[in-house]
Amino acid sequence: MLRFTFRQLEYFVAVGDAGSITAAAEKVRVSAPSISAAITQLEREFGLPLFVRQHAQGLSLTQAGKRLLAQARLVLHEAGAMTEIAGDISGTVRGPLAVGCMLTFAQVVLPSLRRRFEQVHPTVRISQYELDQAEIFGGLRKATLDVALSYDLDLPGDLTFEPLADLPPFAVLPQGHPLARRDSLTIEELQPFPMVLLDLPYSTEYFMSFFAKAGTHPIIAERTRDMAVMRSMVANGYGYSIANIRPLSDRSPDGKPLCFVPLIEDARPMRMGLLMVTGAESARGIRAFVDHCRAVAAEGTLFGTPQAGAAGDA
Repeated sequence: MLRFTFRQLEYFVAVGDAGSITAAAEKVRVSAPSISAAITQLEREFGLPLFVRQHAQGLSLTQAGKRLLAQARLVLHEAGAMTEIAGDISGTVRGPLAVGCMLTFAQVVLPSLRRRFEQVHPTVRISQYELDQAEIFGGLRKATLDVALSYDLDLPGDLTFEPLADLPPFAVLPQGHPLARRDSLTIEELQPFPMVLLDLPYSTEYFMSFFAKAGTHPIIAERTRDMAVMRSMVANGYGYSIANIRPLSDRSPDGKPLCFVPLIEDARPMRMGLLMVTGAESARGIRAFVDHCRAVAAEGTLFGTPQAGAAGDA
């Protein structure tokens, strides 16, 4: 008789991947005590220590833990396969679905997209993760993510990208900036002013490529990894910024007005879409989510309200 659950195995795998209970708790969106209790229960059931507790260095798998972790992954994979078979027989989509999303646009895309999907497929249990591009690559390769909303920036060959929307770059400026009332701008016009750089893996290289192509360098006054913080810093006069996702509001999070001016550089737009391991779309749940995203993109409502930019219209 089994005395442990699939959920405990999921927590075990999460700790094995993350190397700490705290990091695993953040990853699976449960409390650290719940994770710790699950590990303790598994160790009691197996009669073996799964981890070596190192006070300053987190947790390391024991030799027994490594072998059991591999088997736990296999058990969870097979359980997922059973869910797929049940869905095929019943004609429904069910089971867990881990969806990643780029930090830069998760707040304006993912909650609405997820809610609409869950209304159509109420038996699917979605877990969402807001990550940068490098973390998305890692999550897909480790199978901790099933699919992710991301950009087509430096995509590796082992992942498949499904385009959804083209997003041209624009300058973000405070209302009183000398260039704020322009209809369009060039990099050369922005360059003399201080910049607030949205400093994320791969995105940074994309923004810097505009200046390299123009044979110049930006004056980077501030850096941040957070889109909302960037908008507030711009609104408070720390400099302009460049982005590809325009918020629905023309005000910063702290209520100050912003101006958004298109860049007319000969630079390709970022293309937003779905990223997954090659062949992943054969899974029923992933295929249903991909089809859902395609339909929303065709409506032009990925960002909450109808707007130009669907990849099919490019």
